[in-house]
Amino acid sequence: MIVMPLGEKFMADFNIGPSEFSWLVSVYAGTAFVASLASAGFVDRFDRRSALLVAHVGFTIGTLACGLMDSFYALLICRGITGAFGGLVATQVLAIVGDYFPIERRGRAMGAIMTAFSVASVIGVPIGINLAAWKGWSAPFLGVGILAALFGILAFFQVPSLRGHIASTSDRPSVTEMFAGVAKNSNQRLALIFTVVLMLGHFSVIPFIATYMQVNLGMSDGNLSLMYMIGGALTVVSLPIIGKLVDRFGAPQVFTYGSIATIVVILATTNLPVGMALGLILFVTSCFFVASGGRTVPALTLVTGVVKPENRGGFMSLRASVNQAGMGAASFIAGMIIVEGPNGELLHYGTVGILASVMSVLAVFLAWRLKAIA
Repeated sequence: MIVMPLGEKFMADFNIGPSEFSWLVSVYAGTAFVASLASAGFVDRFDRRSALLVAHVGFTIGTLACGLMDSFYALLICRGITGAFGGLVATQVLAIVGDYFPIERRGRAMGAIMTAFSVASVIGVPIGINLAAWKGWSAPFLGVGILAALFGILAFFQVPSLRGHIASTSDRPSVTEMFAGVAKNSNQRLALIFTVVLMLGHFSVIPFIATYMQVNLGMSDGNLSLMYMIGGALTVVSLPIIGKLVDRFGAPQVFTYGSIATIVVILATTNLPVGMALGLILFVTSCFFVASGGRTVPALTLVTGVVKPENRGGFMSLRASVNQAGMGAASFIAGMIIVEGPNGELLHYGTVGILASVMSVLAVFLAWRLKAIA
């Protein structure tokens, strides 16, 4: 939410192309993959609260460091460090939700959690874009780092201790047994494949959407902020509703309809014609925010249900590592497909949309084969 809306500014300030910019996006995902994978074997041995707070401290320091860098490669390194801790934060959040809420109420809880991304779009992205225009690209990093520090203090006092999974040690495997168990468990293995495919059908489009709107369609910083504000505001309303629909009708059904809608808006978003009216552009992008963000709720509900609580933290760490690998791969592949035209415009974005649509269809097929056990 910091880097992607500022793609044009990073490319101009550091004199880099789409490929290098995709590194800046994918390095976060890559290090999150490594950290989540490394923690999968031991994270269930700790209080969820303690693990969350330690990871959050690292994320905060890494974000502040990004804002203090003065070269592309130094920023790239700090983004990687931040991603390692950020991946652990995301893992613990999902594990806490999975432990605290039973499966019949988990969809609503996931909808509430995902609303945080909507709030980031409504409030954070416009502020970040304006801060970058006023004080340079480092200002949003420093601002988020300060906010992260404040919320870390709040979490220290407000997040309860969660140790129930530690007491249930009879079925907890060793590190080697856990990885072997996932490899042998077709349901869990399928959940990881589903995670990768979903990322390829979602995140390949996202890193370049802001740059495409500005460079190809001529959208100003103010209109780009408006795009994120409107899309985010709509998802603030839609995500809790989608969570309730998941609890009522089931995650596979809601995911299927959400994916159909997402495919339509992906193809529309990646093929917007030059000269299109701003109102129509905002309508299409708002539909993209609602549809693509909405299907994440049933997807997470499906994945958290394939493992028992006592092993959920480790599996969700493994799932997070796979998810981050999928994000990194999606961003990297998109960066390889997209090239700069003679006037600096992005070419072949429509091809990325086709790739995302094909992966979305495959994700629907996999979603119906997942079985919830807890």
